[in-house]
Amino acid sequence: MANPSDTQRQASAPSAARIYTYLLGGKDYHLADQAAAEVLKAKFPTVQHAARANRGFMLRAVRAMAEAGVTQFLDIGCGLPLTPNAHDYARAVHPDARVVYVDNDPQVVAHGQAKLREPGLTVIGGDLRDPQAILEDPQVRDALDLSRPVGLLIVAVAHFVPDDDDPAGAIAFLRDRLASGSHLALTHACTDTMSEEEAAAGKAVYRQTPSGVWPRSHDAIRALFDGWELVAPGLSGVARWRPREGDPYPEAAPESVAAVGVKP
Repeated sequence: MANPSDTQRQASAPSAARIYTYLLGGKDYHLADQAAAEVLKAKFPTVQHAARANRGFMLRAVRAMAEAGVTQFLDIGCGLPLTPNAHDYARAVHPDARVVYVDNDPQVVAHGQAKLREPGLTVIGGDLRDPQAILEDPQVRDALDLSRPVGLLIVAVAHFVPDDDDPAGAIAFLRDRLASGSHLALTHACTDTMSEEEAAAGKAVYRQTPSGVWPRSHDAIRALFDGWELVAPGLSGVARWRPREGDPYPEAAPESVAAVGVKP
């Protein structure tokens, strides 16, 4: 959770969540976010496609999880609400599906709590770097039955966590405490499919935000799925993961990769 000085900085600096919203065509952003996003677009021409393809993957992954029988979801690093949301796709399959949205940006949390007020939806403050606090939050305990499978969403989030904060360890902690049959959907910026100039441009922009950014290699991203069995097509470009005709955000985005894994 942010302390007051962190919150003040987040209010005055570009935010990863709001930059993402701007790139997706949403309205909830500040001028600093727009400026940062435009710098990204100028130096990293496919960044808007990457954002949209990440969102499209998330929606397809939620639908696939729901079709596999998952009825409850934990979305860590959810970002600002933007229709369609994860719960819209989950509830298209299971109308009573429950979703807990988690974000470490206090403005995102406040906005989500004001907007996502339907029964079965919960919005809390939390950070992937402290997974224990997320699972022990009373609202999470009330909303999710951890003895049953959970759909865990970590979409376009882990690359905002440096190695020193051990994103692999955080994901392993969650894996070990979720039931067999739980699913993990994850996307990540991949250094194997971007130029050094593109990677440097992204890092320079996100240094202005409270998060920073750390793209990783294909092998390092695959290691985040240790202990999960990948479903077809495995670790692939986000837009190539089970595309469907008519899906929103169909753009290709070679700089990001994605997969869904199942806990045995």
